[in-house]
Amino acid sequence: MSKENVGVRIRSLREERELSLEDLAERSGLPAEFIARIEASGNPPSLGPLLKIARGLGVRLGTFLDDHVSRDPLVVRLEERQAGLNMHHDQGGPVALRFFPLGQGKTDRHMEPFFIQVLPESSTEKKLSFHEGEEFIIVASGEIEILYGQETHRLKAGDSVYYNSAVPHHLGTAGPDPAEIYAVLYIPE
Repeated sequence: MSKENVGVRIRSLREERELSLEDLAERSGLPAEFIARIEASGNPPSLGPLLKIARGLGVRLGTFLDDHVSRDPLVVRLEERQAGLNMHHDQGGPVALRFFPLGQGKTDRHMEPFFIQVLPESSTEKKLSFHEGEEFIIVASGEIEILYGQETHRLKAGDSVYYNSAVPHHLGTAGPDPAEIYAVLYIPE
């Protein structure tokens, strides 16, 4: 699969499985209109809904990026790192998170590792999301704020957090400056 936008890939996977929008809505627990907007715009939703769509299609999150070749060990050089997803807080709004997949090319993986640029727009609207699995995050530069249930945690470079993704959470910058993190997501199959 070539590097297409996420909406095109979702539609393609849905049609390959002979699923209507209503079928995918039922499987994912998301409204059919919401899925149709994603397919039409190509802008991925926040991570929670994207994971629900992946589960509804019976694929891993990485399938939306590129799962052609399986290499072991997979080495990703800094100069070869490529952006995979840009997440917006709302459809058509400014980019809040830039995801750089670090597991792309390893098809037998059970985790989704990412380098993520967290932009100040990530803190303008603090929508909580949740999904099955676990997340591990380490801050590489800048400061981030994580809302986790009723708690708020501020992390700076070198700090890490590991949490159950089923608890409603939000990740954003802790101030006006961008931050960079490494995140590993585990989503049970």
